[in-house]
Amino acid sequence: MRAMWSGAVSFGLVSVPVKAYSATSNHDIRFHQVHAADGGRIKYKRTCSIDGEEVEYADIVKGYETEDGELITLDEEDIDSLPTKSGHEIDVVEFVPADQIDPLLFEKSYYLEPDAKAAKPYALLREALVQTDRMAVVKVALRQRESIALLRVRDKAIVLQTMLWPDEVREPEFDVLDAEVELRPQELTMAASLVESLGADFDPTQFHDEYRDAVVELIERKRTTGETRPAPVAEKRDEGPDSMTDLLSALQASVEAARAATGKPAEEPAEPEEKKPARKSSSRKKDEEEAPRKRRKPA
Repeated sequence: MRAMWSGAVSFGLVSVPVKAYSATSNHDIRFHQVHAADGGRIKYKRTCSIDGEEVEYADIVKGYETEDGELITLDEEDIDSLPTKSGHEIDVVEFVPADQIDPLLFEKSYYLEPDAKAAKPYALLREALVQTDRMAVVKVALRQRESIALLRVRDKAIVLQTMLWPDEVREPEFDVLDAEVELRPQELTMAASLVESLGADFDPTQFHDEYRDAVVELIERKRTTGETRPAPVAEKRDEGPDSMTDLLSALQASVEAARAATGKPAEEPAEPEEKKPARKSSSRKKDEEEAPRKRRKPA
């Protein structure tokens, strides 16, 4: 795994240097949108909904539309003025009972790995959380934004669990839930009996993504039966020159386009000319002619 953040967990006067690693990964099969006729990738252009013209990335700003239809735009200077956090501290605010945390608040999980010299304080924090059955509420700056998070224990690792802010959780406002429902004792008994009959210890390894397995099987079947075709090479050209050969080709094409625009005919590569002896200057030639005379001059 590759660390995505490094810093330290601070609680009291104790500081534990750690590195954070993403604890989960997405194994969904990702498809590209391609042209059915030739397999070319489908590209999307940034166009303006008003004039239909394509817009350069440099001309795009962030916009917020209010409920009454007003548009507020924010440029790079506005964005830079916003408060950002770039610290490398996981500050413990408080320790709370584990059963008081609603799992609905959980967002993303990260494993925390201690530095070799910090193994003991790391283990001390871990065991303290286990024995007290508590989680640590912390504040941490990830991607320049301060987040509220938890420190909880999974096996021998401490997990940094980022959380949603409380106002990001919706309330289930369903009128049907407010209606009075009469439940007879016999019905409750049968429901409880059914729950008990299906009771088990949770083992996540018993579950797997059947849809993904079916997609993989379908792709493999098409591959083995020859229902494939070479991927088009046009996509590589669209990505721009990434080698010396592509660079030379791009330069040659640019030269030809420039000549076509100016009306100049294309030129053949010039043959290397043979080197001609350099002409001697008159002063140098005169010095060389006088040199033998000077050597013959009597002492």
